[in-house]
Amino acid sequence: MSQQTNPVENFVSEFEAIRSTLSGDDVPWLDALRRSGIEQFKGAGLPGPRVESWKYTRLRPLEDTTFRPVTPADREAFIDQVPSVLPTALDCPRIVFVNGFMRPDLSRLDNLPEGVTVEPLGAALTRDSEWVEAHLGRINRFEGQPLVALNTAMMNSGAVVHVRRGVVVEQPIQMIFIAGHTEDPVACYPRNLVVMEEASQATLVKLHAGLGVSAYLANAVTEVDVGDAAILRHYRVQSENMQATHLGSLHVRIGRDATYEGFGLHIGGRLSRTEICARLEGEGGHCALNGAYLMKGREHCDNTTVIEHTVPNTTCSEIFKGILDDESRGVFQGRIVVRKDAQGTDGHQLSNALLLSDKAEMDAKPELEIYADDVKCSHGATTGKLDETALFYLRSRGIPEALARNLLIQSFVAGALDEVKVDVVREAMMNKVVHWLPAQCFLAEEWTKE
Repeated sequence: MSQQTNPVENFVSEFEAIRSTLSGDDVPWLDALRRSGIEQFKGAGLPGPRVESWKYTRLRPLEDTTFRPVTPADREAFIDQVPSVLPTALDCPRIVFVNGFMRPDLSRLDNLPEGVTVEPLGAALTRDSEWVEAHLGRINRFEGQPLVALNTAMMNSGAVVHVRRGVVVEQPIQMIFIAGHTEDPVACYPRNLVVMEEASQATLVKLHAGLGVSAYLANAVTEVDVGDAAILRHYRVQSENMQATHLGSLHVRIGRDATYEGFGLHIGGRLSRTEICARLEGEGGHCALNGAYLMKGREHCDNTTVIEHTVPNTTCSEIFKGILDDESRGVFQGRIVVRKDAQGTDGHQLSNALLLSDKAEMDAKPELEIYADDVKCSHGATTGKLDETALFYLRSRGIPEALARNLLIQSFVAGALDEVKVDVVREAMMNKVVHWLPAQCFLAEEWTKE
């Protein structure tokens, strides 16, 4: 690793060096947007502990390491098997990016139904720049968000998903981002745009996976527009390698009688932080933000969410569950905001964490910010250890201690995974949880032989 004394200057100079090579560099409105983004980032700098929402997470990897932007050569990293959340037998549509560039040879987009478009950002800009301009950067604003501003300046890849009015997509659509296998640390800036038109329905499954042991930065921003009466089930898996820094930002707008169901499973990365901002703008809208995180070693996982109710009669729910082992650290910051006109709001939030080690640490900060008087809102947070009584009960039934511990952990996480309504996705996520658990398969096999 090389020491980086001024990471902000480094990112700015990298932007100037690659600006002319970015997708849509000849599109005036996009060039202006990128310029505005880098100026915002340069003025704000990297967020630090003096920023309230960053008091529990420090961006040490960005301070200590120089990350170069990816180049077209990095897309040729050897991939013997495409990582996936869902079983390959489903043969679902998928768009695959390797080190920031789409790989058509690994993607499968010929089985999309009529009325659905899935394409890389560059292709969308070429096909219909005006449509992209009408949606990109409209849901999230990078003012006060320096990492979103940096992504806005550097964005050169990402998926654009457009589901037209009334279209119901039966099969899940996978968005797969693979990073790693580079000689030196690289930075990727995926920018994803999802537009669900009125009364449409779809399931998106997004995976960030790391290969090898090289360090890299994934600064990903996703904008989601859920139109009136539309339903989007959005499932995310973060499975970066042990040296990766994953900084995710998700911004969602939810229309009248629309539903957004989101779930994030985090099982990797040296440092990962996901910020989710959801805004309910139509009566009858519902937002579910749920997740689970399993950390070990010295991994650090931060989930920071804001759900904003702006109109009457909207609902939201949040359930986050964390498993922290060794010297890992978890952070949950959740805020539900109810504006003055949002009478009839029904919102609930819960954070639970299990510490498997005396050296593991959890910081939880649930918040309610209410300006209306006719609401029903609750929030809570717990942090504890495995239930010794339940552990004793399982051991008294002849189950080995290590397996009994794993079964209790699996049951704890299942309480969050129950919020995943698509069976095949829930089962696939549980399989990833089981593989994370230590010695699960071996112990289960030995126990059943007895």
